[in-house]
Amino acid sequence: MTRKLFGTDGVRGRANSWPMTAELALKLGAAAGRYFRRDGSAAHRVVIGKDTRLSGYMLENALTAGFCSTGMNVLLLGPVPTPAVGYLTRSMRADVGVMISASHNPHQDNGIKFFGPDGFKLSDAAEAEIEAMVEGEIQPAKPENIGRAKRIEDGRGRYQEFVKTSFPTGLRLDGLKVVIDCANGAAYKAAPEVLWELGAEVIPVGVHPNGTNINDRCGSTHTETAAEAVVAHGAHVGISLDGDADRIMILDETGRVADGDQIMALLAARWAEEGRLSGGALVATVMSNLGLERFLEGRGLRLERTAVGDRYVVERMREGGFNLGGEQSGHIVMTDYATTGDGLVAGLQFLSEMVRTGRPASELTRSFATVPQMLRNVRFSAGARPLDVAAVQEVIRASEQRIAGLGRILIRKSGTEPLIRVMAECEDEILLAAVVDEIVGAVEAAV
Repeated sequence: MTRKLFGTDGVRGRANSWPMTAELALKLGAAAGRYFRRDGSAAHRVVIGKDTRLSGYMLENALTAGFCSTGMNVLLLGPVPTPAVGYLTRSMRADVGVMISASHNPHQDNGIKFFGPDGFKLSDAAEAEIEAMVEGEIQPAKPENIGRAKRIEDGRGRYQEFVKTSFPTGLRLDGLKVVIDCANGAAYKAAPEVLWELGAEVIPVGVHPNGTNINDRCGSTHTETAAEAVVAHGAHVGISLDGDADRIMILDETGRVADGDQIMALLAARWAEEGRLSGGALVATVMSNLGLERFLEGRGLRLERTAVGDRYVVERMREGGFNLGGEQSGHIVMTDYATTGDGLVAGLQFLSEMVRTGRPASELTRSFATVPQMLRNVRFSAGARPLDVAAVQEVIRASEQRIAGLGRILIRKSGTEPLIRVMAECEDEILLAAVVDEIVGAVEAAV
């Protein structure tokens, strides 16, 4: 079955415009409720979390109504990170979990992500079935079987205690000054509290959400804010999360940024030394730098590549029995601890290496030399299909021939925004810039 509503990370769009309307959220809740109650038994439950967007109130209420209408009991977590929903869905024995968030996108956007009872994101097939139910007639529950809604006051606290169990027993963060940028998002309370409880001196940034400032000049996509704070406060390290705290960027003591590739390289090498890296491989997407692949090969390890999207990384990890994976964008998935990317857990793993080795962040964040890479985005209007234009395809073919043997080109449509992403890698930076400029120019002309 094909999917129209669901992208690479749930349903996403501009708030109060299709598909992110209260009406559609109600139907999604009802469809998901009916999907998970197909056996007809009672005592079914769903946990719902959200980030700090203003539109989260609207979508939370609409989803609650939809689920209750099909007999699901709703447990409302309030603002919590996405990985908290994955964890609490499983620990609270829920049938389904929902996170209301558009991750790193601006406040005008929002999204709805579903988790199964095992805490993992739903498969493409399950999402397609739910989408088909949205388009059809959804059987409501009998009046006496309508679900109830209850707010869970300690959901964030349960998640924080779980996160601390991922930090090595016996280690503390005493003496470390840490900047934590929470992007005015879902981890604005959880992340600073966890770091403080483990002994760090915490410099919080992006911890005053007002409904419209999530990811606004802060967080993992705007690391300059955390970098300035690191330098200004003389911090040892900075941790920059995104709006729902499932991705991370690390900043060293000089304010220099390390992306997900460098973090994964550090963890993969360390885990391999300890005999903890399952399957001798790291799972990452086609976007990860060639330098990472070469780094792993030099240590007798493999890089397993997947399509872009942390859900596809997780699917490959589960298929192959791997326990470490992620994305260059900062999703770090460690299935020994969590069912999805968890920026706070990844941050604690990095900090534990600082404590264990006594080495500065600037050394730990430079495991390999990156191959020069360029990524440019071209926004397009609804309904446009620029990659289907013959002139664009011809420029792409010619560019691939020019760079053959020296690097690679990857052009794809974003699964979360109306963007064409043009990425290339090449040791020859002049050639790299030339081919990217040509492709972007052709796409812009088509748009």
